[in-house]
Amino acid sequence: MINETEIMRAVVANAERIVKTAPAQNGVVLVNAAELVPQPVEWLWNGWLARGKMHLLAGAPGQGKTTITVDFAATVTRGGQWPDGTPCEPGNVLIWSGEDDAADTLVPRLMAAGADLKRVDFISGVNINGELRPFDPARDMFSLREQTLRQGNIRLIIVDPIVSAVTGDSHKNTETRRALQPLVDLAHETGACLIGITHFSKGGQGADPTQRVIGSIAFAAVARVVMVAAKVRSDDGEDRRVLARSKSNIGPDNGGFEYHLEQCEPQKGIPASRIAWGAMLPGSAQELLTDPNEQCDESSSALDSATEFLREVLGTDVVPTKEVEREARQAGVALRTLRRAAQLLNVRKQRGAENKWYWSLPK
Repeated sequence: MINETEIMRAVVANAERIVKTAPAQNGVVLVNAAELVPQPVEWLWNGWLARGKMHLLAGAPGQGKTTITVDFAATVTRGGQWPDGTPCEPGNVLIWSGEDDAADTLVPRLMAAGADLKRVDFISGVNINGELRPFDPARDMFSLREQTLRQGNIRLIIVDPIVSAVTGDSHKNTETRRALQPLVDLAHETGACLIGITHFSKGGQGADPTQRVIGSIAFAAVARVVMVAAKVRSDDGEDRRVLARSKSNIGPDNGGFEYHLEQCEPQKGIPASRIAWGAMLPGSAQELLTDPNEQCDESSSALDSATEFLREVLGTDVVPTKEVEREARQAGVALRTLRRAAQLLNVRKQRGAENKWYWSLPK
């Protein structure tokens, strides 16, 4: 007869060992490269619009930037064709506009572009205890993320203008990067292509279009693809509008398309503009957007761009020289040209704490 001791030994031998897990440690989390599986970029429009990434569309006022993104939205909602003729899988679109009214401007444009309106939603505000208040990206991004995930199949998110997402100083690199990160995270977590619309700074014709994006260079730096829209004079003396790819960290960074703005009435008494796409164009954005009849001295253009860059970076602040030079390199401004621009603006150079040098604009 088996005694109690033998029974207990058998139970213990066959029992599952319960291991107490160690509590998670606070601190930096490292991921080893060997544990990551390489993934290809998922494209909404091959080479132009990537899923899960932030994009920028820049240009001077009146170039139809919003209308271009509305055309993109219509293509997504109906599963249409992109300007190069490639097909698009249908999906939903989310629009946050701080400039154009949805009812009298954006919806008519969507209708003119042939959009499926049932697939388009506008961010109109945030409901708190029955009270509707304006959407604040610094405060409401988590709520937007939850709503977007519930909506499902969001393929495109449009933010117009992108500067409205920056609650601090949009000319400061650090503040701009911090403000844009929630949008970058939103695109990544939802798998949507996010397009922010912005303007060009004054002047700089003939310069690298990416350097002309208004505000901090962080806007163009954070975006994986930068597109530019502009009206230029062609070789035959006629005006033409061009959408060009100015920068891409994940694909080709050249090429473009001609486009035209057409006026129509998608509904009687409701006027709207729409995009008519033209020929595919080879060349860099700088080549495509430079007026061949304008005598533009390259060194003068570079100096103008560097001068504008310094005004934006310094503003009313006192900025460490090393930081100015680092941002200049990121923006493609040569240090020699930067120093010429600093001399032209009478930039104050002074030694500060820890024997470091600082730059500031004269008051």
